[in-house]
Amino acid sequence: MPSSAPVLRPKKAQPVTASKEQEPISYDINIPYVDVTKENHLRTRYPEYLPTWDKLWFDPLPHFDYEDPALRVKDKSKPSLLTPNVKVTDIQPRIGSILEGVQLSQLSAAAKDELALLVSERKVVAFPNQDLIDAGPAAQAAFMSHFGKPNYQPVSGTVRGYPGFHIIHRDGNREEISRFLEQRTTTTLWHQDVSYEIQPPGYVMLGLLEGPDVGGDTVFAATDLAYKRLSATLCSWLDTLRAVHSSTKMINHARLTGSLVRKDAVDTVHPLVRIHPVTGEKCLWFNGEFITKIPGLKEPEQRWLLDFLMQHIVSGHDFQARVRWQPKTIVIFDNRSTIHSAIVDYIDDDYGAKLRHIFRLCALGEKPIPVYDQFE
Repeated sequence: MPSSAPVLRPKKAQPVTASKEQEPISYDINIPYVDVTKENHLRTRYPEYLPTWDKLWFDPLPHFDYEDPALRVKDKSKPSLLTPNVKVTDIQPRIGSILEGVQLSQLSAAAKDELALLVSERKVVAFPNQDLIDAGPAAQAAFMSHFGKPNYQPVSGTVRGYPGFHIIHRDGNREEISRFLEQRTTTTLWHQDVSYEIQPPGYVMLGLLEGPDVGGDTVFAATDLAYKRLSATLCSWLDTLRAVHSSTKMINHARLTGSLVRKDAVDTVHPLVRIHPVTGEKCLWFNGEFITKIPGLKEPEQRWLLDFLMQHIVSGHDFQARVRWQPKTIVIFDNRSTIHSAIVDYIDDDYGAKLRHIFRLCALGEKPIPVYDQFE
């Protein structure tokens, strides 16, 4: 029986590092693939969160039973979470909220269940000035375990001993960013996290350790609202479609650059439209990173459809929320009903990035629920 737990395989062969001339540009400029320098250790206030590459191996994720904690909430007013001293500020009318007067580290189990419901409803919730940032990786991982099983990172840098952490670290990186922007017109990459897994993340935590004074925002779009804006005729067709989500591109890129790979590529067929288990809403489930095929469509038809849906998302500012970060801010978002992109605008004229250091933890959820039962 395959296990989702990490297994040490010290004899696994490592890839040959590509030469500088052959090295491809990063498919995602936010992901570091190389060790940081001694100068990085001196500059950051959180050296224990600098990316590391432990030589672990992960077997394919097996199916598991999942109970969404939001479904345990009886009182929808959320009295354990939204106490009288909590201030709620909505970022946009239909997506995004900021909660002040809450310390995530102090929440009871009932309050965490209510938080899951709030995130399902508002999709993105930001918590400024969190002492959980300084509580260490064990406390952060334990907090997210309430919301689902951890996702172990297949290629990206992690916290040593905690492979569920995905570390985003930019500091300088002039050559890498310059090479990227020679080929790309923007750093944005709209996606849902780890959508290739058989049971992708439901709830995701982002924690900012350090960042620029201005820039480095994250923009989210609500995929249920985006779905509702489409015609009934188009929606009835999209409801019947499936898409292949694959980590092959990511795995191959890591091998080409000589980075550590901890897991073989995963290909999973998901519905293009999924039902949210808490809200009951239909949500588009697609991205610009992992979809490789839509069964039943020819390649030009697939390209047209994905380009249309992506342009619909990108231009839909009336169902988007932009989160502006401050150090020690934690954001928890619903990965099932949102699509998001980091904004790498904190670079100078020579393509040098200002220091930005952030961690991500994913809690795996249910297998995406299709509109029609025959897709199961």
